[in-house]
Amino acid sequence: MREINVSIIKEVVKDLCMSCNYNVDKNIRNCFLENIKVETNNMAKEIIDIYLKNQDLAREENIPICQDTGMVILFLDIGQEVHLVGGNIKEAINLGVAQGYEEGYLRKSIVLDPINRINTKNNTPAVIHFNIVEGNNIRIRLLAKGFGSENMSKLKMLKPSDGYEGIKNFILETVKEAGPNACPPIIVGVGIGGTMEKCALIAKEATIRSLTDKNEDPFWAKKELELLEEINKLNIGPAGFGGNLTSMGVKINTYPTHIAGLPVAVNISCHVTRHEEKII
Repeated sequence: MREINVSIIKEVVKDLCMSCNYNVDKNIRNCFLENIKVETNNMAKEIIDIYLKNQDLAREENIPICQDTGMVILFLDIGQEVHLVGGNIKEAINLGVAQGYEEGYLRKSIVLDPINRINTKNNTPAVIHFNIVEGNNIRIRLLAKGFGSENMSKLKMLKPSDGYEGIKNFILETVKEAGPNACPPIIVGVGIGGTMEKCALIAKEATIRSLTDKNEDPFWAKKELELLEEINKLNIGPAGFGGNLTSMGVKINTYPTHIAGLPVAVNISCHVTRHEEKII
């Protein structure tokens, strides 16, 4: 059994909040650098160049990549051999978020009630997902999710008879409707199966899969590439001005489901998709 004080988790969360808002994922940057070499749409090339310069400035000056510094979402994989000490883990996480957003001069965007809409003034509470795994470590994945793209996400309870064609059409319709509003080029996270809430959860988790990874299932690996090609033919392009790069990646996560259901969620993430992780 390994003891971990929740104060350590608080510090990690605080640091990740700031770091992910200042530093774009290297694979996203590499995607831009590769695309700008082959893009034929001059406006698209200009937008990508602006994005790259913005990334440089944010990293060098420790200022946010985007004014919408997001709602904090955390995935914690906690080893079953870990004993947490020193306080309540949820309180520690939210304190880390509050300190990170205060010390990092990040915009506080969270309102306490969806209707009364009074700002909490520290960007808490975070959305926290716990998962118990083997081992004696804690893996923390943090996503600062902006709502320009989040608002373009959708969930649909398809019929089993809709099959893959129904899934494909729903994904493409969602991306088309999002258009420039999701701040493309986007990452398209797809969750298929489970229940209403499970497919939404695994779709969100899909958005932070590495752009360079390959689906373990050959069928879905092929579909990810096919869908990416279809989406990039839509000519939405960077910031909606047209071009070859509407999406940087399509990532599909699946889960077993009921014989009577085919839940599908599409979670769209923007051109910065701020996320980082650390293992304690």
